[in-house]
Amino acid sequence: MSNKQNTQNTQNTQNTQNAQNAQQNIINTQKMSSNQSAANLRIIGKISDFLVFIGKRAASAILVLTLIVVVLFLIFFMLPANPAQLACGKPCTPERLARVSAFMGTDAPWYEQLGNYIRGIFFGREFTDSSGATIVCAGPCLGWSFTLNEPVTNLIMSRFVVTASLATGAAVLWLTVGVATGVISAAKEGSFIDRALRALSSVGISSPAYLIGMLAILAFAVYFPIFPTGGYVSFAESPLDWLQHLLLPWLVLALLNAAYYTRLTRAHMLDELQQDYMRTALAKGMPRSKAVTRHAMPNAMLPVLTMFGLDLGGLLGGAVITERVFSMQGLGSLLLDSVKNLDLQVLVGVTLFAAALVIVANLVVDVCYRFVDPRAAVC
Repeated sequence: MSNKQNTQNTQNTQNTQNAQNAQQNIINTQKMSSNQSAANLRIIGKISDFLVFIGKRAASAILVLTLIVVVLFLIFFMLPANPAQLACGKPCTPERLARVSAFMGTDAPWYEQLGNYIRGIFFGREFTDSSGATIVCAGPCLGWSFTLNEPVTNLIMSRFVVTASLATGAAVLWLTVGVATGVISAAKEGSFIDRALRALSSVGISSPAYLIGMLAILAFAVYFPIFPTGGYVSFAESPLDWLQHLLLPWLVLALLNAAYYTRLTRAHMLDELQQDYMRTALAKGMPRSKAVTRHAMPNAMLPVLTMFGLDLGGLLGGAVITERVFSMQGLGSLLLDSVKNLDLQVLVGVTLFAAALVIVANLVVDVCYRFVDPRAAVC
């Protein structure tokens, strides 16, 4: 009887323990599910915050771009000089002036002209030539070049390939060289290397772009014919010729801009190296090189990132001097030709396109800031 009672007690104890284990498993499962749900909610919250951040920045960019369109239009088309008169050239008979005015739409009220221009950017517009035929300018339409008889958008896109090739290659070079030399100069503060790099950066900053370009052509294309004197070959036509024609302009642009980035990087690196967190890291025994690359460099790169985005956006809008020196038909050359020919449609289109590139570059920098420094989300 006693054995049977003991067996029953043991069985009851096991059942109780099994019930407790099952209950604990249920609790653990609920905790895991709760933790997973909380993690999912945090991820969703971060994504939604990021999308709100992007939306605010994009709305701000669109607003700024709209204001730029209005200001540019009022500056260039509401001047005392008649844009149609400028496009008509000399001599210009009254009949021809009337046809040019009708073609450009300058005979309409200014608010109607502005509305047509903005609507054309999004949906395209139509022009009527001197023979009465209708010319369709598909959106985005930045106007019609009366001088070249071609949509401004087509002119910009055909030249943008040249400028983009020039700007991106040079930007990679100057960012790499400028940041590297700036970090080295700051890490070796007061040494011979620091003084030499500062002297070289001073020479680069004070040297005019056209002078460096002409000297580079004279040295490496005339006396030592390593590179062509200028021009541009598309990548699709010949990748090797494309690289050969662009390498010298890349080096010239990189040399000039790397000097600024050396000074900028050095100044911010020195500031970060004097911060308390650097002294703490070194006091804990962290090697100086590791402390510099892990802690000082990421913080010092924030202003460099801002400057790089603005510089690249501006350069994509047209490297006027470099393109002219190296005979490259990019946006800079198109801008100069439009000024010389008094082609206001092209002038406004290129200016607006360059402004849009700067705004987009600024938007990209803001997004990169969000990843590099989450504190930027507060603003």
